[in-house]
Amino acid sequence: MVDFDKANEIAVERMTAARPILKGVATARDVIPGMHDKLLLHAGPPITWERASGPMRGALIGGLIFEGLASDEAEAEKLITSGEIELSPCHEHSSVGPMAGVTTASMKVYEIENVTHGNKAYSNLNEGYGKVLRYGAYSEEVIKKLHWMNDVMGPLLAEALTMSEDGIDIRALLAESLHMGDEGHNRNKAGSILYTTKLAPLITAAADDKHEAAAVLQFLGDNALSVLNPVMAA
Repeated sequence: MVDFDKANEIAVERMTAARPILKGVATARDVIPGMHDKLLLHAGPPITWERASGPMRGALIGGLIFEGLASDEAEAEKLITSGEIELSPCHEHSSVGPMAGVTTASMKVYEIENVTHGNKAYSNLNEGYGKVLRYGAYSEEVIKKLHWMNDVMGPLLAEALTMSEDGIDIRALLAESLHMGDEGHNRNKAGSILYTTKLAPLITAAADDKHEAAAVLQFLGDNALSVLNPVMAA
């Protein structure tokens, strides 16, 4: 017979012993287990196109347009319904993502390592508020922002984090933010400020272009959800 009390005790011990550290930023296909160019990861349990909600469908469409695999909604839907594109839950690939949670092969993702037990988890970068992929938006404005995040912000964050000897301790950051009014998911303003503060000197040192550094710091600083994605992965 399974001793559920003992199993729960071990699970809680492992959670409290965990020390999640933000180690870097990398391309999804290079680090996420099982990731490939024709795979779209999404939040929640396994789902088919026919059962997907409007925002989920929009995010999947936007992901394919972002990747250059589709030029419009109709082409994206055809790719998915034909079976040429595979859909899979983030959690089956050691990953997470807010709301629709769509992550594609070429997207930059955070790499979180639990240094206590050695396991890793991944999350995409946060887009901020307004018209965003995670809510199902896929206008030209949305895709343009995603490309900027991938081509400018992501590589700069990756380079900046290589300059941090120990990475960023997400558990310690989260603990501090709780004392500043955050609750770790819906309100992340304090945590995002702490996060940007830790990244600022690293970004400044890593950047070859001061204008790019300023744009990335402004984007992170203006976004009260900046730290949400690495916290979710942690």
